[in-house]
Amino acid sequence: MNLLSAKNLSHTFEYELFSDISMDLDEKESIAIIGISGSGKSTLLHILSTLLTPDSGSVSLFAEDVSQMNKKRLAKIKRDSLGLVFQSHYLFKGFSALENLEVAAILSGQDIDNEILKRLNIYEAINQKVTELSGGQQQRVSIARVLTKQPRILFVDEPTGNLDKLTAHEVMEIFFEYIEKNSAGMVLVTHDEELAFKCKKVYRLENKKLVAVK
Repeated sequence: MNLLSAKNLSHTFEYELFSDISMDLDEKESIAIIGISGSGKSTLLHILSTLLTPDSGSVSLFAEDVSQMNKKRLAKIKRDSLGLVFQSHYLFKGFSALENLEVAAILSGQDIDNEILKRLNIYEAINQKVTELSGGQQQRVSIARVLTKQPRILFVDEPTGNLDKLTAHEVMEIFFEYIEKNSAGMVLVTHDEELAFKCKKVYRLENKKLVAVK
């Protein structure tokens, strides 16, 4: 089943970032987008995840054109079906790690998976305040919060910047297992080509075009 389809995307800020970009994401599929800083990788991810509207072209999620959705329908899809993981964790700082996860669980109607907490090595720290956690622990809580929602599509932007190399690879394995188990998909933006090439497909964004390299 197709989860995401982008057709002929173009976008410009002060200069044209990219033009005529198309791609598809299917169930159990992982896609990595690599490229130099400033090439537009994160902007493209923000368009695919509906955070930005492209200057031209279209994005469809689950066979529905995003531009044709009303606000209520789009909000429901973003809440229930899309999971966004950023280098900045955006946790509620006044809450404990557990309370952050409970908010996600309540909003999505899902249960917190203790096995994921153990694999991310945050189970023992789950009752600590976010401000008491290291940067790496905060990032792993953020990842657990997203997975608690059980989204159909993971949009992952430089998720391992606060993690050591070993933990980064372990986190990627959790993502891959998640999309396989849940018939989900993942779009990853990263500077780390070693991580990128673990994905099923790899694209390089260069010279305003998306070029398949795997």
